[in-house]
Amino acid sequence: MPAGRPIGVFDSGIGGLTVLRALRAALPHEDFIYLGDTARLPYGTKSRESVIRYSIQAGDALIGREIKCLVIACNTASAVALDALRARYAPLPVIGVLEPGAKAACAASKSGRIAVVATEGTVQGGAYQTAIHTLRPTARVIAQACQLFVALTEEGWIDGPLVTGIIQRYLEPIFGTPAEEHPDCLLLGCTHFPVLRPVFRSVLGPSIAIVDSAATTAAVVQRMLEETHLGRSGEAGGTRLLATDGPERFARVGGIFLGERIELGRVEAIDL
Repeated sequence: MPAGRPIGVFDSGIGGLTVLRALRAALPHEDFIYLGDTARLPYGTKSRESVIRYSIQAGDALIGREIKCLVIACNTASAVALDALRARYAPLPVIGVLEPGAKAACAASKSGRIAVVATEGTVQGGAYQTAIHTLRPTARVIAQACQLFVALTEEGWIDGPLVTGIIQRYLEPIFGTPAEEHPDCLLLGCTHFPVLRPVFRSVLGPSIAIVDSAATTAAVVQRMLEETHLGRSGEAGGTRLLATDGPERFARVGGIFLGERIELGRVEAIDL
């Protein structure tokens, strides 16, 4: 596998740009190709069969661009399609965001009481619950589906009274219990959610650890590249951005997730 090849990253939309942002910070010499399947988002409300099919189509599109590693920057796809993608593309490394996120939450929680907010598909599938209990069998996990958070962030609504009110409503069943029963860690189980982190912090206060999987996933990819001698060095890498629908909207809202302005000409529209 030539080390000069890019790293492929895909998500159902623009939320995975938070993972791409962490990857670029950790691996500044690498080239990246990011694919947002914006024509079919969100994956979180789709059937298992549909998520696997969409993930394979996105993966095939990136494989066709000769990548050296595939990162699934979508919690739902990581929970549902990881095994299928690893079997299809072996021996190409395929890395999801779910396991690194679970590991980070287990490390951050002192009490073992961990809350997970994610999409409906991720929560109902029980993937985070299973991953956390595998790492920490005595953990108490409370999972809450928060589908509206995806819609808010995809619209670029990441602050203000409306957003704060919606987050308070979703978190009330979890943190409305006596303080001694509260989780001490909140795992943001969807890559769209980290841009809402300041609002989560304002609602929860300083005592609750807030964890997302972006930085942890980037560390896993970095370690894999070192172990397989696939890492690049030298000049700074570049990034290609692909979207299956709405490149204008992708560029406008995606900058919030990527942390930089995205010019419309940088976003290539493709069909899966």
